Amino acid sequence: MIGENMRKYLYWLLPFIWMVVIFFFSAQPYEKQNIQPHLASAIDLQFLEPYLNWITFTYHQSEVSVVRLGVYGFIEFFIRKGAHVTVFFILCCFFYMALKQTVKMTFTYRLIISFILTFLYAGFDEFHQGFTVNRTSYIGDVFLDGFGGGLAVIFLVVIKLVKNNQN
Repeated sequence: MIGENMRKYLYWLLPFIWMVVIFFFSAQPYEKQNIQPHLASAIDLQFLEPYLNWITFTYHQSEVSVVRLGVYGFIEFFIRKGAHVTVFFILCCFFYMALKQTVKMTFTYRLIISFILTFLYAGFDEFHQGFTVNRTSYIGDVFLDGFGGGLAVIFLVVIKLVKNNQN
């Protein structure tokens, strides 16, 4: 039986397991993660083409547009970038929870350390992804991941403010 003092350290399994999940997906080639065929078989998005045709921008030295990627590729781009934000939002929250349960420090320090750990792992993950077939490392994705961590910090601050206002 795990002692009460040791039980609180089990909270560190949350960020650890989540980092393993991130690592696993970063180690997959793009072809294994391509959701375009699934999107195409699930829903006809061609009706969006006239509404999205005017959008074009460059990301990681590549044009992102419906003309270049097709509707499904264009939508997939935003799903994949949204996944970056979401996954690292969750990681930052998990770091915060683990720190809250195991370390005596102020709320602000827990937030700062959670964000720093999230950002460092984002950098490591992007570096690791550079060794995966048909994947590239891009510093812009690290900042996108950091944005997710930043949103988590804002979320945690809002939760704290709401709790404080209820008391």
